[in-house]
Amino acid sequence: MIFRPTKKLLIIVVLAMLAIGSLIYIFLVSRTVNISGEINDTQLFPHPLSGISCTNHNARPYAVMLAVDAATRPLSGIAAADVVVEMPVVKDSITRLMALYACEQPGLIGSVRSARDDFTPLAAGFDAIYAHWGGSSFALKQLNQGIIDNIDALPNPSEAFFRHGPLPSPHNGFTSYENLSLAADGLGYRTETIFEGYPHAENIPAKDAPESATLSIKYLRPYNVDYIYNKETNRYLRWRGGTPERDALDNRQAEAAAVAVMFTASRAISADYNDVDVTGNGRAVIFQNGEAIEGEWSKDGANVSSKLFFKDANGHEISLTPGSLWLAIVDNGMDIIWQEKII
Repeated sequence: MIFRPTKKLLIIVVLAMLAIGSLIYIFLVSRTVNISGEINDTQLFPHPLSGISCTNHNARPYAVMLAVDAATRPLSGIAAADVVVEMPVVKDSITRLMALYACEQPGLIGSVRSARDDFTPLAAGFDAIYAHWGGSSFALKQLNQGIIDNIDALPNPSEAFFRHGPLPSPHNGFTSYENLSLAADGLGYRTETIFEGYPHAENIPAKDAPESATLSIKYLRPYNVDYIYNKETNRYLRWRGGTPERDALDNRQAEAAAVAVMFTASRAISADYNDVDVTGNGRAVIFQNGEAIEGEWSKDGANVSSKLFFKDANGHEISLTPGSLWLAIVDNGMDIIWQEKII
């Protein structure tokens, strides 16, 4: 006797096969392979800091203080940061960086330097864990009051920090993403972010974007900074003191998807320390997609964890190009030059 499947049975079989295929597809696309070949059962979602999808999409960032001294170049891990904040730490003089890491996890980050009180509200506003090597008396007073989770190299919990390389102290202080994670776990810190994030737009150059152009920020030499825009990549390559800002780990040149310039006021509180207004509001210019967008920055001074906002002339929050955000904080009246014109 020959078995002849009915039309109804054939339909059931086809539907079953489609259902099984869909389940297999969902299972496969939800698994990612890392560089070691291990399979991670996680999906890729955008991180709220950068808008870039990564397996570490819900990680609370680490905000690490970094030096800009010539002796420390090239810095380790600088090209891997999701956000970098730069501002003068001495009035009209030396700047310092605070680099935030979430998606990429560098095996070496440094040279690590001391905490400064101006950076603390910004780190808190990004919901970051603040990592530093000691700090000014002004900063340590804040941190000792527990206003932000922090990891200090002087008590050095879980041996998060270490000396590395031939440079003399204080330039040879380093850490790593893994070390900071171990220390955060040991200190009982929350490790999933609650940062609401920034709105992000498509990564498309503006219609009138130049093929190439230079954004110059006139910090005191040799701390002056240039960002050279490339329309083909829609990125701004960073130069410092006339030379490329490269990463010691892989020789990558640091680049930004967006550069936000914050104009504000500062004052010297001693010969070695600056005090910068990073709460309140002021003029901002956002450079992205080959154009300059005039707007305003604002941050609630009554709430240290409040978000730092960038809004356009109509009061709408500016959507940022996905990728690394570099934030340059400058004094009111400082010359910012874009396409050979003062902004």
